[in-house]
Amino acid sequence: MTRQAMIKRETFETQIAVNLNLDDQSIINIDTGIGYLDHMLTLFAKHGRFGLSVDAKGDLNVDSHHTTEDIGIVLGEAFVKALGDKIGIERYGAQFVPMDETLSRVVIDLSGRAYLVFQAELTAPHLGDFETEVVEDFWQGFANAAQANVHISVLYGRNTHHKIESIFKAAGRAMRQAVTVNPDIQGVNSTKGRI
Repeated sequence: MTRQAMIKRETFETQIAVNLNLDDQSIINIDTGIGYLDHMLTLFAKHGRFGLSVDAKGDLNVDSHHTTEDIGIVLGEAFVKALGDKIGIERYGAQFVPMDETLSRVVIDLSGRAYLVFQAELTAPHLGDFETEVVEDFWQGFANAAQANVHISVLYGRNTHHKIESIFKAAGRAMRQAVTVNPDIQGVNSTKGRI
C-alpha cells in the first residue's frame, strides 16, 4: 500500500500544492517563497523521512502569515489523506531534539481530535523576511487540519533560529513515530475502534 497524498488549496491569498509520501523519502522539494520556511519544511521532511514537495505562492507583499498558516493547513490535510483509515499506525509520537543550546519536545497524537499546545518564547521577531510569530499559526493550522493533538515545548534555549529549527526537527521525528505501521496493532490503536 502506498501512503501518499496530493492536496491543492487556492484562496484569494495563496495557491498551495503539497505532495506527501509517508514511505518514500527520495523527493524533498520545497518552494514557499520564504527562505526560512523552506529550510524548516526541508528539515521536517528529512528528519521525518517523508517525501515532501511544497509549491506555494502567496501574498508575501503583505507578510508571511497567510502563506505559512495555509501551508500548515494543507500539510495537515495531506497527512490525513495519506493515512487513510489509520489501521495499524502507532498513533503517538514523542521526541526531544537539541539544537546547540536549545532543547525542544514535540508530542503528537493522531487522535482525530485537534488541539495545539505551543510553549515557545521566540524573542527575535524576524528571521530574514519570516515573522517568527507565525510559527504558532503554522502548527495551529497543521493540528486542526491533521485532526491531531500537537504539544510543542521549547524547554530552554537562547537563539530563536535554533528554537524553531529544533521544533521542526522534533515534529518530523514525532510524526514519523506516529505514522509508523506496527504489525502487532490489530485494527486501529484505540479502544473506540476508530481514530
